[in-house]
Amino acid sequence: MRQMLASLFQKEGFSVEEAASADDALERVADQDFDVVLSDIKMPGRSGIEMVGELRRLRPNTPVILMTAFGSIDSAVSSMRAGAFDYITKPFEPDAVLLTVDRALERRALEEENQRLRQAVDRTSALGDLIGESTAMREIFAMIKKIAHNRSSVLLTGESGTGKEVVARTIHYHGARADRPFVPINCTAIPEGLLESELFGHVRGAFTGAVTSKRGLFEKAAGGTLFLDEIGDMGLGLQSKLLRVLQDREIRPVGGTQSVAVDVRIIAATNRDLEQEMREGRFREDLFYRLNVIPIHIPPLRERPEDIPALADAFVRKHSEGMRHWLNPAAMKRVTAYPWKGNARELENVIERALALADSEEIGPEDLPLGDLRDDAQAPGGDDLLRSAARRRLPLRQVEDYYIDEILRLTGGNKVHAARILGIDRKTLYRRAERRARQAHPEEEVAGA
Repeated sequence: MRQMLASLFQKEGFSVEEAASADDALERVADQDFDVVLSDIKMPGRSGIEMVGELRRLRPNTPVILMTAFGSIDSAVSSMRAGAFDYITKPFEPDAVLLTVDRALERRALEEENQRLRQAVDRTSALGDLIGESTAMREIFAMIKKIAHNRSSVLLTGESGTGKEVVARTIHYHGARADRPFVPINCTAIPEGLLESELFGHVRGAFTGAVTSKRGLFEKAAGGTLFLDEIGDMGLGLQSKLLRVLQDREIRPVGGTQSVAVDVRIIAATNRDLEQEMREGRFREDLFYRLNVIPIHIPPLRERPEDIPALADAFVRKHSEGMRHWLNPAAMKRVTAYPWKGNARELENVIERALALADSEEIGPEDLPLGDLRDDAQAPGGDDLLRSAARRRLPLRQVEDYYIDEILRLTGGNKVHAARILGIDRKTLYRRAERRARQAHPEEEVAGA
């Protein structure tokens, strides 16, 4: 029966593997992801119904069709309860088997398509379409139109919260790969020891706990885009393996001996200064040039305030939950004037909290939840600050400290960026911070001594 069915499916163009028992089948399923499994119910050892439960645990997306010579209602009910896609009774016509398998394959394809559609819905609800009216954003829009349809690697740079993943998704969904998966991974969210397995997959027994083989994200993103967020935090060892993948266009699962060809577009992102990281030996120069084929820098929100009103309105619509909330002119003026150190992510957080705390659909300045946000628009200008410091007879060092603090606040604590604006060496910035810490807590220095 097995040989007859294998011959039937091979003539129809299927790739077929045979197993003589449930245990043999489960071993094969653990090592390989099959599109459909066709099994008898009565077999030596474990029954087909018992096998379905274990197979559903190993490969929940793989449809199983069971065959029975009895055709009883009990067999049918037991099969469906165990999680089988369908069952057929023996004897059967070849066309009936082929038709049932075709329906199982259509079901699986439909489920995968639904998953892609859900991702698209999530993308829309997460403001997957870029928003902006500034010159910088218009330049990014133009760049996306130019590069969306090729496979060149893209490196996105910008501070945390500027929307690098939104840009990556926009590139993917406006290109030729839009109907294939977009797979994001945060390189800092997964321990270094597990990140290699997540990216490249592993074979069963590759390490303790690897009870089944697992496809990596490169394979899951086949034909689509793999988004490597915070690439600057990846360790040097894994950087060299990623470089080899970009060069050879193939991966080798952890513990495996066979390489697998992959067709994946890479979009990487970082809030680090990778050129500085290269100089300090923390990032591979050859990998940088592989990733930096198309560089796109996303400016911080404080450098493009003309984008803030449109973003604020979009976040209001997103979090209004069916109500018609709106920011009145006074609230919008203060939101626009605020130098968002957390960028669009902080703006969205403030809008969401304001909507939750507001007593009416009109959002005013008093509804904005941050005290420094309400006060910032009324802060004195730069000339007023200097005159105030002069009236108070402040020493130059203290005025410098205030200015350094303000630049650090505007750059979100990025000392590399702050040092560049201040025109001083980064080490000087660190030494001044240490000096001020010692002055603020002299007792800690004594205790440490």
